[in-house]
Amino acid sequence: MGQRLVEVGIGARSSYHGAITVPPDPPGARAPTSLLDIAHRVECRVAALLQAEARRWSSVDPDLADLVECLADLVDAGGKRLRPAFCHWAYVGAGGDGSDPLVVDAGAAFELLHAFALVHDDIMDGSDQRRGRPTTHITYAAQHAREGWRGESRRFGEGVAILVGDLAFVYADMLMAAAPASARAVYDELRVELNIGQYLDVLGTARGRANLATARRISSYKSGKYTVERPLHVGAALAGRLDELAGPLSDYGLPLGEAFQLRDDLLGAFGDASAIGKPVGDDLREGKPTPLLAIALQRATGAAAACLRRAGDPELSQSEVADLQAVLVDTGARDEIERAIERLTAEAVESVKSSALAEEAQVALAELATYVAWRDR
Repeated sequence: MGQRLVEVGIGARSSYHGAITVPPDPPGARAPTSLLDIAHRVECRVAALLQAEARRWSSVDPDLADLVECLADLVDAGGKRLRPAFCHWAYVGAGGDGSDPLVVDAGAAFELLHAFALVHDDIMDGSDQRRGRPTTHITYAAQHAREGWRGESRRFGEGVAILVGDLAFVYADMLMAAAPASARAVYDELRVELNIGQYLDVLGTARGRANLATARRISSYKSGKYTVERPLHVGAALAGRLDELAGPLSDYGLPLGEAFQLRDDLLGAFGDASAIGKPVGDDLREGKPTPLLAIALQRATGAAAACLRRAGDPELSQSEVADLQAVLVDTGARDEIERAIERLTAEAVESVKSSALAEEAQVALAELATYVAWRDR
């Protein structure tokens, strides 16, 4: 299938007329080799830190090792390691050495910050599974019930999970200790934006509204900027070139960050549970205010509109989730999101090709864009 250049109702900034072709429907893009190499270095750094911490605290009380090991298991269970990769390639593109411990530590900090966000997000959403295994709060609640301890199992599980997330947050801070002030300022802003986006998500879910403008704002602050733009900015700041490169990196990072979240929304509604590591349809059961749902609500009438109003019911059966999925398809919402992903990704790739980044970084960031846009998990 040839390239499609279609203006759609979301993510529109300017018409794209470049010559680059982005494959519209690859069957689950594979992770670039460069991403796997970066991931390995970051994983080794996280493992070294958490192993040392587990030894340190187990000498105080053997029970304390379990808290750190729970965090280590979550990080080790999977993850795409995208944030370290974007940070790495901005650093290299700005002239930095990719093996520098400074950028490896920053990548490890991003992974631990993400672990913090996932653990707390799972509590807020009441999620049972993450990366193909029980979520942290469910694991500890089950331990409480199994041991017959005093108090309420749910509260114990959620309380311990909050502490696991908080530990991840502190360890991430420790890894950023050597970063220059300019990089630390971006990192701090990223963390504020993440919390702002999460609040908007919780608020939108509670209100049961799926306004398109609000949905885009949530996806930008909770995911898009946090996953792509800000890690790029941190990388440039580590290399001392943030002032020069912030704009060009945003020209790449903002559209790709939006494409990332739009793909996430599609995977949450239509993906393969074995690939994404959690039940498909959970976003629909929670009534997450996504652009996908907002577009369908704008277009649906009659029985289809009534069906969509059931989004947000945690008791939806698989059959009822399938009915919602059908409406998302029949209204054209799914196709519109796919077209938006294609256009936004093309915009991002063309932008990085004309940037002042080193050629090696340009190539790697273009490869990452394709993976981000058409990943299957």
